[in-house]
Amino acid sequence: MTMPTTRTLGRNAGFLANVRAVAIRALRSLPRDVEGTIPALVIPVFFFIVNVGALQDFAQNIPGLDYKAFQLPVAIVFAVTGVSRAITLVTDIQTGYFDRLSLTPVNRLALLLGLMVADFAMVVVLTIPVLILGFAVGVRFEAGVAGVLVFILTAGIWGLVYTGFPYAIALKTGSPAAVNSSFLLFFPFTFLTTLFLPKEALTGWLSTVASFNPVTYLLEGLRSLVSIGWDGAALAKCYAAIAAVGVPSIGLALWALRGRVTRA
Repeated sequence: MTMPTTRTLGRNAGFLANVRAVAIRALRSLPRDVEGTIPALVIPVFFFIVNVGALQDFAQNIPGLDYKAFQLPVAIVFAVTGVSRAITLVTDIQTGYFDRLSLTPVNRLALLLGLMVADFAMVVVLTIPVLILGFAVGVRFEAGVAGVLVFILTAGIWGLVYTGFPYAIALKTGSPAAVNSSFLLFFPFTFLTTLFLPKEALTGWLSTVASFNPVTYLLEGLRSLVSIGWDGAALAKCYAAIAAVGVPSIGLALWALRGRVTRA
């Protein structure tokens, strides 16, 4: 007599286990993508050295302004913005790996959040060499050691919420060229803010635009930890600005993820 066969179905290990597995895979791929992480350090270091070297003498005309401390948050923001595993996601889409994962019991949201966890770890690590450069040239934090930790955490949160844009583009288009151009969304905003001078020194239309630019308040919050100490108002505006960018960014990424897994 033939015994009835029993089919064993895959079982979901759980949401957190799924997120952890995706994050670990993304982190393990970093050594194979050195060319994608080196520019994230070279560009901010370049801007920091050039801006300080070119404008520090001019900035001495502004009372109470330590230009090295003023420019350090700019370098950090350049280091952490747009850094993501979106290219890895595009590769997975093009090879069909993402579609195969979508057919397994793995939680669909974990496919995105796992990559974002890896991104957060990566951007936090990227802040450290830039901070070391700042300390080497004499920058000191008025908020102390705790302020340094909050500075790193805030920069990491900003880097994390911004990754929604490249992930949305990756999930929607599956195009590496489109993902690589996502940084261009941020670049103009940087120059329409307090990149080179304090807000009080800006005039005309640039002053008006900077007042509505969330990057202005991100920089002011980070700068307050360096030059002022614990400024609750500046930090509150900083986190509000991060949320203002994060809501549409993460929202677009989740919308694109839903569309991608539906097609799969």
